[in-house]
Order: sequence, then C-alpha cells, then structure tokens
Amino acid sequence: MKNLRLLIPVFVLVLGFMSFKTLTSSSKYKCMIQMTNYTGEGAYIVISLINPEGNYEKTLYVKGDDDEWYNTVESWWDFYGKKRTNIDAITGATISGGERAISIIEIDDDKLDKGYKLRFESAVEDQEYYKNDVEFEITSQNVKSKIEGKGFIRYIRMMPQ
Repeated sequence: MKNLRLLIPVFVLVLGFMSFKTLTSSSKYKCMIQMTNYTGEGAYIVISLINPEGNYEKTLYVKGDDDEWYNTVESWWDFYGKKRTNIDAITGATISGGERAISIIEIDDDKLDKGYKLRFESAVEDQEYYKNDVEFEITSQNVKSKIEGKGFIRYIRMMPQ
C-alpha cells in the first residue's frame, strides 16, 4: 500500500507532462483541378507537400486508385515506393482531358508561409509525365488563388473550406 501511495504522484506527474504535447492544427482546402483538352487515358495526379529543402514530406492526395500505375508518377514513386504508406483514404478516380475534379486536402497550419510547397505531378498512360505540372509555395495568398499548370493540368484553384 505504501508503494502505491508513492506511485500515484509519479503517475500524475507523467500524465501532466504528456498533456503539454503540442498538437498541430490543420486546415482543409477545396482544390479544383481543371485539365487541358488532351486525348487519351485519364491522368494520374499526385498532390504532395514539399519541404523548404525541396524534398517530399507527405502525400496529400492521389487522383488514380489503381496502384499498378503509381510508378508512372516517377519522382513521387521514388519517395512513396520506398515507404508504401497507406494512402487508401486519400485516393480518387483519374481525371480525363477537359474534365475537372474537386478534392479536399488538409494542410498543417504550421506549414503556411514557411517555405513549404504543394506539388501537383501528372502522368497519362503512353504519354508524358510532368513532375512540376503545378508547384507553388503555400502562402496565405496562394491558398486562395488560381495557379496555371504546365502539362495536363490547365489550372488549379485553391479555396479555404
């Protein structure tokens, strides 16, 4: 019983320190992707968080749910293929030429205005691959704007939700 009395204050102290762990808040954004009028199969598009050093940090969304074709998004595959983290909850169908799609992506608030970027990579079967179809710094202004693409993506429009 005496040992139990000694353990209770230690247990309370440990719980107190654990409660000071900082939780990162995040915000959700609607992301509309408008495709160019190309012909061919639907495009696989990967939206990634890129850190200030230019390296992949996290996969935010994947348009294309057949993992057999993930390797066509070459640069991202070099990152994702090694880890093979579960992305089932962040995938959707491919988007074909001229179509548009809206996805909800979540970005940690501490990444805003800190040099992090969003990268949209696109690939179409038997056609080209664009590593930086759209890439922009995550700033307070950019998460409310329209940004032109360089490949299969005509533009993306971001909107805080």
